[in-house]
Amino acid sequence: MTREHTSINVKGTDIDLFNDGTSNNDFISLTGIAKYKSPDTPADLIKNWLRSRNTLEFLGIWEQMNNPKFDNEKYAEILSETGANSFIMSPKKWITLTQASGITSQPGRHGGTYAHSDIAFEFASWISPEFRLYLIKDYQQLKQSSESHFNLDWTLNRALSKANYRLHTDAIKETLIPQKLTPQEVKFTYASEADRLNIALFGITAANWRLQNPNAKGNIRDNASMEQLLVLTNLENLNAQMILDKVSNEERTKKLNSVARRQLQTFLQNKAATRNIRRIEKKD
Repeated sequence: MTREHTSINVKGTDIDLFNDGTSNNDFISLTGIAKYKSPDTPADLIKNWLRSRNTLEFLGIWEQMNNPKFDNEKYAEILSETGANSFIMSPKKWITLTQASGITSQPGRHGGTYAHSDIAFEFASWISPEFRLYLIKDYQQLKQSSESHFNLDWTLNRALSKANYRLHTDAIKETLIPQKLTPQEVKFTYASEADRLNIALFGITAANWRLQNPNAKGNIRDNASMEQLLVLTNLENLNAQMILDKVSNEERTKKLNSVARRQLQTFLQNKAATRNIRRIEKKD
């Protein structure tokens, strides 16, 4: 796996980042963030954060949404131990026990504890709400830089090319917008939050897609269009917030499908308009 490293300076503190070559996997240094508050003992600060039940509940939800290998049984055991004076948690212990993917350790020059940007922002908020806002601002500027491999278009194109993605014809593009879910589909209990998103966006679960596409390379998301991947990122953020707000399963499924339909329609209309403008420019 190729990891592209860079850094940003947030309120005088250098924060390292790396991208593993996919659109959704930007990792930010928790060690760097912790140094803003505790320059001499950043590792201790991270461990203190991990002792909190609220922290572990957030991490557990993130893993359930993004990591099919996450060990839910071990996670339940860990939650049952929180609150005890003897309870200790470290990044290495969390990763080893639960097979978590949202937090990782890096050796060498850029060494330290890193976390997916969703998790890093949560940690930054625990450190300082003000620092979190500055971190998000500087991170977004990095993402918007056309020269940066953290730019969304750059990373999406790279991920899609690695998955042998080919552009669909205009006729096939019309089928990208998912159908409105039936009342029965809205009420159906899905095995994971990942499949709730798959149903909302693609209209099918990952397992059923595999049955219908036995010869396809990769999974349902590996074969998604750029527009679908953009919407998927938005759906993941929306679903995480609705979970925290304790929105019911049925209402979340319905809302996610509605947002997916609306955003895909907008993306495809904008793309068609851009294509027509380019055709006119070429004629001129």
